[in-house]
Amino acid sequence: MGLKRNTKGELTEINPLRTRKGSIYQKGSNESFKISRSKLSNFLDCKRCFYLDRVKGLKDPGMPGWSLNVAVDELLKKEFDALRNQKKPHPIFKKHNLNFIPFQHEKMDHWRNSLTGGISYLDKDTNIEIHGGVDDIWYDLDKEELVVVDYKAQSSNNVVETKAYLENMYHQGYKIQMDIYVYILRKMGFEVSSTSYFYVCNGEKSFDKFEGKLNFTITLVPYETDVSWVQAKIKDMKKTLELDSVPEINKSCEKCMYMFTGKNFI
Repeated sequence: MGLKRNTKGELTEINPLRTRKGSIYQKGSNESFKISRSKLSNFLDCKRCFYLDRVKGLKDPGMPGWSLNVAVDELLKKEFDALRNQKKPHPIFKKHNLNFIPFQHEKMDHWRNSLTGGISYLDKDTNIEIHGGVDDIWYDLDKEELVVVDYKAQSSNNVVETKAYLENMYHQGYKIQMDIYVYILRKMGFEVSSTSYFYVCNGEKSFDKFEGKLNFTITLVPYETDVSWVQAKIKDMKKTLELDSVPEINKSCEKCMYMFTGKNFI
């Protein structure tokens, strides 16, 4: 967060409300309404903030981009795409005795673009379309199933171990993300493995010199997805969108308490 400036560096006025109609839910409408995977995660965190965003149109403060993480993602996509075109396995598959190849599909680039595309599913009971951009999809040649993959870049002094990684309180959202992706792809008609993978790239800090490069240790973290909760939460989300009043303050939500406390100071 900070002061908003234009391309010339001049201060500009901030409009805290959304202007694009497609971003604001119209109660009672028969038209489908798109909800991103990240917004569904926001709903799970705080119904009040979700309602203020999707119904009232209150935008979240801007956040800087994660440029190093994006760079890692882009390089990994190039690396796997080269093997995808050749229908060859990645060395990490052989290392873990996985009979996989990168999944090849004409819409792969579309599925990976969360802004203009992504994978999606329209739930006809609620008229809500859930969508999100996947990092990658692999194909299990033995089971003939798709395998959802999410690239994760980090820098930690701790060795990446599956149990600790999945139990980390800051990684619970990662698991929700995977559950949703598997749910959507199955609704799209694909056979999808319950086992997904986090492709964790850990930037090492133990080297004596930088020399213009980061050295990464790669760890494949398997995660057994659970999609049993998704449908019920979509219905619950629809009910929340149709509420006539803003949900109660969530006292465990930093944003809720910040706005509540700030209002009392005025």
